[in-house]
Amino acid sequence: MKFFIAQLVTETNTFAAFPTGLGGYAQYGIFHGDASRRDPRGTGAILRFMRETMEADGHEVVESLCAFAQPAGRTVRAVYESLRDEILADLRAALPVDAVQLMLHGAMAAEGVDDCEGDLLARVRGIVGPGVPVGVELDLHCHFTERMRASADVAICFKEYPHVDGEARGRELYRLLVDTAAGRIRPVTAAVDCRMVGLWHTTREPMRGFVERLQSFEGRDGVLSVSLGHGFPWGDVPESGARLWVVADGDEAKARALATELAREFWALREATRAPHLDVDAALDRVRDTARGLVVVADVADNPGGGAAGDSTFVLRRVLERGVRDAVLGAFWDLGALQICRDAGVGAVIDLRVGGKCGPASGAPVDLRVTVRALLDDHAQSTFDGREPLGACAWVEAEGGVHLLLASRRTQVYGVDAFTGIGITLADKRLVVVKSTQHFHAEFAPLAAQVLYVSTPGALSMDFAAVDYRRRSLDYWPRVADPFAAPAGP
Repeated sequence: MKFFIAQLVTETNTFAAFPTGLGGYAQYGIFHGDASRRDPRGTGAILRFMRETMEADGHEVVESLCAFAQPAGRTVRAVYESLRDEILADLRAALPVDAVQLMLHGAMAAEGVDDCEGDLLARVRGIVGPGVPVGVELDLHCHFTERMRASADVAICFKEYPHVDGEARGRELYRLLVDTAAGRIRPVTAAVDCRMVGLWHTTREPMRGFVERLQSFEGRDGVLSVSLGHGFPWGDVPESGARLWVVADGDEAKARALATELAREFWALREATRAPHLDVDAALDRVRDTARGLVVVADVADNPGGGAAGDSTFVLRRVLERGVRDAVLGAFWDLGALQICRDAGVGAVIDLRVGGKCGPASGAPVDLRVTVRALLDDHAQSTFDGREPLGACAWVEAEGGVHLLLASRRTQVYGVDAFTGIGITLADKRLVVVKSTQHFHAEFAPLAAQVLYVSTPGALSMDFAAVDYRRRSLDYWPRVADPFAAPAGP
């Protein structure tokens, strides 16, 4: 078989203060058919996995564009259209192909385009026609739209949050595409809008058990795949929010019945699955009261992985005001402070203004007397399937053993080595504050006596009932107690 593969990934926070331009993609590398070989542990990690899997089975692979941008505002329209059109041109040049497998996000929006993935998939379908299977792997925080459903033979999203199963889902999708091309199966998909907005951590019960229940149906009685797309709460587009879909072998009624059943079960779990968020002082009280061990606090409202700036100071200010000692916080995206540290050099004692640069959601800057402990020109951290660049970085220490990581790349914390890789030890600390929502959990939870989630006035509000949506329906839980009251829901 001849496979066509490509990747175009970003997650759009339509409330973000700054757009996603070409530089946002270029920072991680825009690869024109060679990402799997040139950047196999970074941006090209998923395409490298797909290529290796397909070629190991004797298939031919045509690799197209690979592009990724850190979440921010809508992608500039001309940038999106240029990236999209390169994939489409490569596909036309590759014809005939036997299958198409794409790695997309599912919550990408551009200026004037609410559903970039649906737009791209529909155009791919128009090129290959109805007889060539088209498959798409999506992020768990996708908005699964009707256009995506109608354009792809098989759509599968990650099941885990943090997203540790990207390769597993890619392998699942590949096998279904092979079977579809061979005529062994005929996938049909039914989706149900759960009318819910939120964040659901699959590391905790009852979500952990619900994920396992979804998987228990797959591969038997004609059910090929079950996905729960959580939606991206800060994407104000018409078809946003949680959706559950089932891919069945030729039986749409079966897919619809099971999707409806599982959507009802998910709805019934809505109160029990709320993510626990504390205010800053409540979290710092827990740190004070923890006799031994490390407390890991997620600064969820300033997660660059959700489109936040990564320079808010709300938690830092309270750590300093309350005299919390032996604390580590980061990574702060503050290019000015970082350059001052680089100019001063390791060992310098300087006055430094940190954070609070990008707007009201960043809080006010904090003035510190710090010692520059270490500098790196090209730092990186571990992720689920490779390495994430942090760029030029500085480690500075303020009075009371408060340690800050400053980074030139705006990104969330995934790996412990974001800190340890520059020399910051964690075993002797009481508190680590990570600018992340949940992806940190895989590496940090095993080290922690407690993991806490803090909500601040940052860019990513956790009050989902009050998100200032203008384009999507306001008939959703938790804004509305029962959005299924009329008409009847799943």
